[in-house]
Amino acid sequence: MLDIAGTWLTAEDRQILRQPEVAGLILFARNIECPRQVRELAASIRAVRPDLLLAVDQEGGRVQRLRQGFVRLPAMLAIADNINAEALAEHCGWLMATEVLAAGLDLSFAPVLDLDHQRSAVVGSRAFEGDPQRATQLAGAFICGMAAAGMAATGKHFPGHGWAEADSHVAIPVDERSLEQIRAVDLQPFAQLSTQLAAVMPAHVIYPQVDSQPAGFSRRWLQDILRGELAFKGVIFSDDLSMAGAHVVGDAACRIEAALSAGCDMGLVCNDRGAAELALEALQRLKVVVPQGLGRMRRQAFPGVEYRQNPRWQEAMGALRAAQLID
Repeated sequence: MLDIAGTWLTAEDRQILRQPEVAGLILFARNIECPRQVRELAASIRAVRPDLLLAVDQEGGRVQRLRQGFVRLPAMLAIADNINAEALAEHCGWLMATEVLAAGLDLSFAPVLDLDHQRSAVVGSRAFEGDPQRATQLAGAFICGMAAAGMAATGKHFPGHGWAEADSHVAIPVDERSLEQIRAVDLQPFAQLSTQLAAVMPAHVIYPQVDSQPAGFSRRWLQDILRGELAFKGVIFSDDLSMAGAHVVGDAACRIEAALSAGCDMGLVCNDRGAAELALEALQRLKVVVPQGLGRMRRQAFPGVEYRQNPRWQEAMGALRAAQLID
């Protein structure tokens, strides 16, 4: 999965999207102007490759790429203190998924299942809670809302990014805790929601008591624990392999090979077209085929452009306004 630079496709973009090793495209804020423009961009991408997965990060709070003409959802941590928090989380999941699907996209990489240990600035208010049981309840409600709208859920960042203090976008975070400590706390939302998740995205965090490699490059984490212990059968997306936390294994060719060898089904290479081309060359040498399971991530419904007339929309907006979570 790669990205593009602007709000429309260039000839170079079309050429690279035709490569069979490209199976998805992720949009960032720079690609987005308004709902109509996103729909037109999505249609132009599908005209080149109808099978591509089109993704975005639309969690709520500060991680919300679709803004102008879209609901500004609250940070998930703001929901937890409300008496009807689970209902509000479900409303947020439904609203988010409905707007993303109506824009012509397939999925948002959500929800965040990291716990708020008040240590990680990059997680912080993106988490639902610090308590694993409460976080699981609220994330489960959010997933129910997504499913009702027709979107598959992706839990991130396995097995939990909330304890490591460094930001994996710019550094290589380390979580020194034992597997038993992680399993008892941060792993709980992933374990309890594993059957409701269609996909998981591992963290660019090293857990040295478990493996010397970051989780996204670790067969121990992805094969033994996620596939084995948790019996997870869905898709595994790498986090962005251009992030500093991924550089520990070498250049983009080494990173994509390491991620797929560890058990990832799809590697994301973003914000660096040269790196994406290097990764594609590596995949061509490896003769990698697109995994069958990716189809389950495609949108299951299209709400249409008049989705704000849906009674559920009115109910969800009314509930979030009453809780003073949106304007």
